[in-house]
Order: sequence, then C-alpha cells, then structure tokens
Amino acid sequence: MASDSTTSLIEKLDRSMPVAPLAIIAMPSAAPMGEKVNQHISSFRKESLKKDPSLSDRDHYIEDNYLMDIHLERFPSGEGRAVLRESARGKDVFILVDVMNWTVTYRMNGFINHMSPDDHFQDLKRVISAIQGKARRVTVIMPFLYEGRQHHRSGRESLDAANMLHELFELGINNFITFDAHDPRIASVAPLDNFDNFVSPFQFLHALLNTVDDLEVDKEHVVVISPDEGALDRTVYFANVIGADTGMFYKRRDYSRIVNGKNPIVEHQFLGTNLAGKDAIIIDDMISSGGSMLDTSRQLKENMHAGRVFICTTFGLFTDGLEAFDRAYGEGWFDKLVTTNLTYLPEGLRERPYFAEADMSMYLATIIDFFNHDASISNVRITAQKIRELLAEYNRFEKKAMHDEEYNNHM
Repeated sequence: MASDSTTSLIEKLDRSMPVAPLAIIAMPSAAPMGEKVNQHISSFRKESLKKDPSLSDRDHYIEDNYLMDIHLERFPSGEGRAVLRESARGKDVFILVDVMNWTVTYRMNGFINHMSPDDHFQDLKRVISAIQGKARRVTVIMPFLYEGRQHHRSGRESLDAANMLHELFELGINNFITFDAHDPRIASVAPLDNFDNFVSPFQFLHALLNTVDDLEVDKEHVVVISPDEGALDRTVYFANVIGADTGMFYKRRDYSRIVNGKNPIVEHQFLGTNLAGKDAIIIDDMISSGGSMLDTSRQLKENMHAGRVFICTTFGLFTDGLEAFDRAYGEGWFDKLVTTNLTYLPEGLRERPYFAEADMSMYLATIIDFFNHDASISNVRITAQKIRELLAEYNRFEKKAMHDEEYNNHM
C-alpha cells in the first residue's frame, strides 16, 4: 500500500480509542516481519501525535516498541515450553507466525532438527496457553494457512486446516487473520468465529509497475494467466480490475499413481485468447517446488509466443531451491518473479536479477492498527477501486514521462 494512502487511513483512527494497549508477539519464525510491522505502527502513531498532542494521554499508545518479550525453549528430549517474560494482562495481543519457515532449528537427542509446520503450530499453541486467558483479546496472524491445502475431504483423510481453526478458537483466540487462503471457503468451518482472509493483488501490481519498464496494462497488451483451475477466481478478479483478458491452463493429471504425495501432471492444456506478442501475468497463491509454474511459463513463451512473462505469487516456498528458476530465467522462460515477504524467502533470492519483492509489512501494520482500534476493516481492504487508482496514477506518470522525453529530444 502506498505510504500516502496509509497515512490517510491511519488518520481515521485518531477519533477512536484502542480496544486495549497493543502488544505484538513475533514468533521466531516471523521475527523480521515483526520488526518491520513494529516500526511502521510506531511511526504511524508518532505522526498522529504531531497532529493531535492529546494522544499522549492514552495509556501506552505511543511507544517505540510494541513487541512482547517471549522465550521458546526445547529440552534435549525435544519437548518444548513457552515463557512470557512480561505480562499480557489486559493487552490486545497479536501473535505473528510463519509456519513455513524451515530455517528455525532445535536440538533433540544430539541432532539438529529443522522446524516443520507442525512444530510451529505447537509453539503457537504453547504461547497462547502461556497467556492463560489474561489478555484483553488475542489475534493470531498466520499469513500462510497451516495445512491450507488439506482443506476438504475426498476420501479417508484428515481435515487438518479445519481442525487447526477449531483448536485455536477453543484455546481462546478472538480473531484469526490469514492471506490468500488456498481455498477461501475454509472460513465456513468456523462461521461464528472471526476469520479474515486478505489478498495481495495491489502489491503485485505495485511491484510490477515499479520494476518493469514500458509495462502497458490494458486489454491490448496484457493477458492474466491462471496456471490451473484452482487459481481461476483470483485470476479473473485481477484481470477484470486492470481491464485485461484472461487465459487458463488445465492440468491433466495421472490419477492412477501418486508421486511425492500428489498425482503427477501429464500435460498443461491452454484455454484462452491469442497471446502472440502480449505480456502474460501468471497469478497464483504459492510456488512450492516451482516445476508446474516453470512449465507454464515455458509454454507461454515457446508455444503461445507471449512477449514477456511475469510470475506473481503470494508465497514463494521454493522447496527444491532456486536452481531451476535460475536456469529457466537464463533460458528466457520468464522475465520477472514477484512474491511477498509474508513467508521466509530463501537466501540469495533478493539478489536474483529476476526477483521483485512485494513488501506486505506496511499493509499488515495497518491491518493490526485498525484491529486494535476495533475500526471497520473495509477501510483497509484493497478494493478494485484502489487498484484502478494505482494504475491510473501510473498511466498519468508514464504519459508525462513520455512527453518530457519527446520535449528533451527536440531541444
């Protein structure tokens, strides 16, 4: 979200009182994001204080640090414990966790273990238990939904995402926040509980406009691509907002066998308009290993003769490393890769020439600030109108830049 838009939103909070003093618990898996969010909120409120000195009368409202001090430890047996090093009594607590950060480790029986999503979820429950119901309110922020791909039952299998939500609300949390859930219908498992799912198309477009030269976003120059039928809803929404055409790949799978926990893809079949010479924007919620996404990119370039290919995903997991992406970029299969920083990004990714980061820290800080004031979240949700305003501002700037260049060439 642009800083001037965020500033205007924060000004709307000046007339309201927070639910309780703000406290943020950044689990070790989400420590860097927690630091950024803390800095943004502190900056928001100090700017508000300049305009309204009476805000200093609010208890613990203007602070340099809203992060709570906690300690997570492991015994040599692998058992864990969470300890709060300061009181959460009466506070509005927000717990930020990245269940996909595999770089957090612990020692068990002399071995170094990398934490799995299950380990992160257990530590989250330990922290909630340590609060002991003393907080005024507890909100869990889990950008990547734990077991979000295990959201429906098609046979004798577990429903892990549904069980996770029930367990957290039974532990006493008041709100649950996630981003770009693999299937937003997961909210239906807890219809009477507060479940919020935020999306990131605004940040995708912002990153592309800031890092790609000569990008013309309209029906004549851009097609938005869904890599499979599961991503079609978010693709159609993004295409309609920016006024572009839509295309989709159908993944034909071999359902007679399972490889690495899934049915292997036999063929990608494209359904859509002529792409020759047009830029293609692929929209999806995540990159896991990346094989399917890279094959989609290759087909767009080699078979559909697309101009440039831009990959936009909320979560870049890169479970098989970055080498395949390096090779694909070298082969010219794609031109830009955009992911958010809501989950851990591998070392070296930010230095890759093809990578652009969609920074979500200011947006997340704004969401937390509005929740803390119990203000309407409709003020911070990214609407189609806000995306169109961003695009219109970019087009005005580009036209002015072209006019200035033509003027300078004639001087």
